[in-house]
Amino acid sequence: MRRPTRRGGAGVARMSIVVRLALLAGTLAVAALPSAARADAEAGKAKAQVCVACHGPMGNSTTPDYPILAGQSARYLYLELKDFKEGRRSDPRMSPMAANLSREDMQDLADYFVAQKLVPVPYKADSASIEAGRKRSAEVLCTMCHLGGFAGQNEIPRVAGQQYQYIVKQLQDFRSHTRTNDAGNMASVTRNLTDDDIHNLAAYINNLQ
Repeated sequence: MRRPTRRGGAGVARMSIVVRLALLAGTLAVAALPSAARADAEAGKAKAQVCVACHGPMGNSTTPDYPILAGQSARYLYLELKDFKEGRRSDPRMSPMAANLSREDMQDLADYFVAQKLVPVPYKADSASIEAGRKRSAEVLCTMCHLGGFAGQNEIPRVAGQQYQYIVKQLQDFRSHTRTNDAGNMASVTRNLTDDDIHNLAAYINNLQ
């Protein structure tokens, strides 16, 4: 039987380089989607005028039922518009709006809204509720995906400063499987959340700046 040979320092170094190159290639591949070129944010500004009625000027909604889009992850916005268009996510207001959007439209809109500054609308929650939300978010490891400060990344949305009522609704929809366009990740997270947990989490996240 052939005895295994021990890799030397050069072999370990070569493996390390290969691993780093593979990780870099994967990162670049994700960053390149959904398009290789940057969409036209100015074109997005013109196209976004129809969004103002619900999402507010520059994507800063002041209506609790409509999410703030300003400062959101561009990839998340693109994918959500695509899901509305293709029926993986459904809403009586958004589905018809997305139905006729082209790939270029969705890229332009995403690039426009990500460039806008979020203006939060703080929900007047008591400090006990906010603290309970902070503790629950740590228990269910929210920041593993949403990152510290709930700033979001790639297809994971920024939720810091988001409308309180909108956060509550989305958490409830994930828990009830009414919303399922996230490969089951949020359904798993929300499965054991109580109504109080959801309201506390929403209060905490909404008040993050």
